[in-house]
Amino acid sequence: MKRLGKRLLAGPYLIWMLLFTVVPLVLLVYNAFTGADGSFTLSNVAAILDPVNGKPFLRSIGMSLLVTGICLVLSFPLALILRKYSSNKNSFIVMIFILPMWMNFMLRTLAWRLILLNNGILNQILTTLGFGKVHLMNTIWAVILGTVYDYLPFMVLPIYNALVKIDNDVISAAQDLGAGQWTILRRIIIPLSIPGVVSGITMVMVPSISEFVIASMLGGGKVYLIGNVIEQAFNSGYADIHAGSGLSLSLMVLILISMVIYRFFDGEEGESSLW
Repeated sequence: MKRLGKRLLAGPYLIWMLLFTVVPLVLLVYNAFTGADGSFTLSNVAAILDPVNGKPFLRSIGMSLLVTGICLVLSFPLALILRKYSSNKNSFIVMIFILPMWMNFMLRTLAWRLILLNNGILNQILTTLGFGKVHLMNTIWAVILGTVYDYLPFMVLPIYNALVKIDNDVISAAQDLGAGQWTILRRIIIPLSIPGVVSGITMVMVPSISEFVIASMLGGGKVYLIGNVIEQAFNSGYADIHAGSGLSLSLMVLILISMVIYRFFDGEEGESSLW
């Protein structure tokens, strides 16, 4: 009877997953491998290799790698600082950092529009200080800046969670044995934080490859990514759900590859050894 009760409680969740995850995924795969007449075809999936789609696809990968690299460079020192505060049981600074994540994604992106416009806040400050205006709006750099800002917490938090798990006694023992700060960082902190780093890279790189909202709002239609191609395939006046499904499936394959890589490193978390 108790087991039956647990199954009944899981029923709404299973129905939700079936209707909003499994069924759309099945439809996506079906449309990706069929044409308008319902016949089997690989042209929709192979469309990612077409020069028209290949250029925004490569641009998306390049931008995603750059965004991921910037997030990693910014996040690791910040996670070390947050770890220091958490060791003093001062979690207020951690809460302040994650507070922007509670704000709507669109509102945060709109805020960057107000900052980066030619007559926006940034240029007003630069003009007041006697500097010339910078024209960042509707450029790839505006898209990169907005993407870094929106996805930075998804890199910081996994690294932070990995760092707080490091026993302070290990670091103290290394210091007692004469290890300096650089040696501790290189041989203790970095190796033990690798699972968090890999998790953060996955959480930033995967969604940023298919990003199109930030590109539309901050790129002004001048920055064309693969996400924009897919969005137009589904929503434009010449909508082609089969082509859009094929391109989406190609991105899903990249996501699955990234997840496999992540699970490989995550599975070695318990086997991490000091250098």
